Amino acid sequence: MAYILSKILPLLIMPLGLSLTLLFVAVFSRKRKVIISSLLILWSFSTGIISSTIFQFVESPWKRRSINNAPLADAIVVLSGSLHPAPGADQIVEWSDPDRFTAGVQLYKATKAPRILFTGGVNPFYPALSPEGQIYIQEARLIGIPARALQTTPPVRNTAEEASAIKELIKNSDYPLSTRVLLVTSAFHMQRAKRLFEQQGLVVLPFPVDFKTKGKWAGSRWEDPLQWIPNASSLNLSTIALREMIGRIVYRAW
Repeated sequence: MAYILSKILPLLIMPLGLSLTLLFVAVFSRKRKVIISSLLILWSFSTGIISSTIFQFVESPWKRRSINNAPLADAIVVLSGSLHPAPGADQIVEWSDPDRFTAGVQLYKATKAPRILFTGGVNPFYPALSPEGQIYIQEARLIGIPARALQTTPPVRNTAEEASAIKELIKNSDYPLSTRVLLVTSAFHMQRAKRLFEQQGLVVLPFPVDFKTKGKWAGSRWEDPLQWIPNASSLNLSTIALREMIGRIVYRAW
């Protein structure tokens, strides 16, 4: 029940949920200001200029680094959240975004750490889908990573469980007491993940990937006319960023 509530309740105060609530109120109140407020909220958070500004805030202060510039560590920790079940009788699992996995593998191949620790992310609403960590290990073996260098946690449902499970995995292995881990996750998620892993007594070396905002070297988003036009993709990005802000408040991870 707690898992369901954690996914549903935030939707009520997200741009789409809030806009629909205001429109529902407007049906009975017949107040034009309520309708205008609803449309302004929906329009604003559906533009790229707003969504990218919010994402720039949640991704701050992280910057994308090259693999060669990453520090040395005792282990590479790759968080779940990159796979989804594709339709079809063959039950193929596809990548939603492979950045976390590929960065973890590249860090290992660059000898930044002797092992990769995956987390076994699961969604209770998809019981037939294997924990992501198991799938990551299979994929890593296919590209030549030795089995002795790969481990995964038991099934976990959120970041707090991932941090606790990694701590237990390390405690039951031959790692040093003050284990330094290269933590690989999406940039917007890094601040919260870093705090939760540090609370488990780990020394965290952040390696953020999967950035949603563009580097200034690519050009100014303010000069891109498409950034001012509402679209579903920008609304989704705004929602992800706002949910992350709520997560930081809940876990006191600012």
